[in-house]
Amino acid sequence: MSRLQGKVAIVTGGARGMGGATSRLFVQEGARVVIADLLEDEGRQLAQELGPHALFVRHDVSDEGSWQNLIDQTVKTYGEPGVLVNNAGVLLFRTLQETSKADFERVIGINLTGSFLGVKHVGARMIAQGQGSIVNISSTDGMKGANGLGAYSSSKWGIRGLTRVAAMEYGHKGVRVNSVHPGGIDTAMGNPYAEAREEVNKRYTFVPLQRVGEPVEVARASLFLASDESSYLCGAEIAVDGGMLTGTYYVGFPGAPGV
Repeated sequence: MSRLQGKVAIVTGGARGMGGATSRLFVQEGARVVIADLLEDEGRQLAQELGPHALFVRHDVSDEGSWQNLIDQTVKTYGEPGVLVNNAGVLLFRTLQETSKADFERVIGINLTGSFLGVKHVGARMIAQGQGSIVNISSTDGMKGANGLGAYSSSKWGIRGLTRVAAMEYGHKGVRVNSVHPGGIDTAMGNPYAEAREEVNKRYTFVPLQRVGEPVEVARASLFLASDESSYLCGAEIAVDGGMLTGTYYVGFPGAPGV
């Protein structure tokens, strides 16, 4: 497969979960991938597994200096980046009243500020080339309310706005910026107790597809946006959520599961 042949891609949070699946898929599709993550053991192991077309760089998305180092290492090893997937993120389950200012700022700093810094600095390299694709990973919680997820949801709504502004400012310079909005995905963050898939699925009976998503299913959306197949998409929002945002079932009414 060669849908990304010749492209250099940076994937933040690329060592595991959705980022790991994206790193693997991108290499399979011909890209040279820089796995940017704070998880050194997992990141180096994945890069070794994927071979010469993958490089691990320790990276803190919330630190501007770390972005410059990441770009320098990318250019030195593979050349100018043509794809950026802003995937790194953290999740915090806490009510607004229970959320401290430090908690809120940490989540915003990683999820939103981290994406902003990537859009700014990697985006500048793409603008200089006159081409590129930026994929910002938001969430279904960036498109609806979410009790107990005040900081997280705020950051993901922010990514949605950031994406639209960047699409307007970068699109006419040859750089496409789009967002992906995963629903429940079976990752270490979304399933911290590593429950069996069958057990997790029982909590997703409100979703039309009746199951939790797999990391590779999000990666495939990022692949499409990174590839030339999505050449006329800019500012688009793709929900990979099993239909979660479609609506809420009226239990027992015609058309609901089991009826």
